Amino acid sequence: MIRRFVSLVFALAMLAGTARLGAEETVRVVSQTVGTDELLFALAEPSQIAALSHLSRDPAFSAIAKEAEAFPQLKLNGDVESVLRFRPTLVLVTDYSRGELVAQVRRAGVKVLVIDRYRTLEDNFASLRLLARELGPAAEARAEQIITSCRARVDTLREKLQGRPRVRVIAPSTYGVIPGDNSTFQDLCDHAAAENLAFTLGGLHGHATPPNEHMLAWPIERVVVAGFDDESALAPFKQLPPYRMMEAVRNNRIARLEPWQLSCISHYRVDAYEQLARALHPEVFP
Repeated sequence: MIRRFVSLVFALAMLAGTARLGAEETVRVVSQTVGTDELLFALAEPSQIAALSHLSRDPAFSAIAKEAEAFPQLKLNGDVESVLRFRPTLVLVTDYSRGELVAQVRRAGVKVLVIDRYRTLEDNFASLRLLARELGPAAEARAEQIITSCRARVDTLREKLQGRPRVRVIAPSTYGVIPGDNSTFQDLCDHAAAENLAFTLGGLHGHATPPNEHMLAWPIERVVVAGFDDESALAPFKQLPPYRMMEAVRNNRIARLEPWQLSCISHYRVDAYEQLARALHPEVFP
């Protein structure tokens, strides 16, 4: 009797697992932003990715530009029809996605998942787990593996940088703002033994208008820029006041990141931590 009961329980469990697997296979996800592209690509089975954002293949913005070529892509400024044509069961957006598009997708009866935590790596971990629950057990296992790996890399980086003096930096922009605290750049500095002078001396929060004249007196050791090579990354600031008057800019004292790394809002930011640390503290990296 007990053996028959155990057999029945086992059979029911197998049926439940099969049903869950079938549900996973029917998931079709459209990602509307680069950040959600990166989360989705890290977790999903290829068959679950219905389409990625219009920037997914652009290496200036995307950490997975090459890999994204294998998947369909949304149109720039596409309407709700351009999303629904991929027959999604889930659409990924952020809290800065176009509000009218998000509302229209919801009115069409498609589930929308809003990613609104991305300031820190722990926020990224929360987003990975949130999305993984929608994708199924395999994705949940992948999420935990990614989180474990990222934490190990961060711990290793912290050990390498222990005792190193913080390098004084800024991250200039051609858009008339500069990042202070409560920004992805501050998060990079916190993990790469760097002091963000826009915050510590400028008192700036988020992306704010720089105090141009005062910045000229800041003891800037490195200017953090993003680009595919040093020359092109620094070139705009050679002509742009007040940066062109800064000694660090004139003497090419830069720390260069890949274009997508400066504003990365996914767990791929760990790559940026490591790259910035290497640029600022080459002596601790063999």
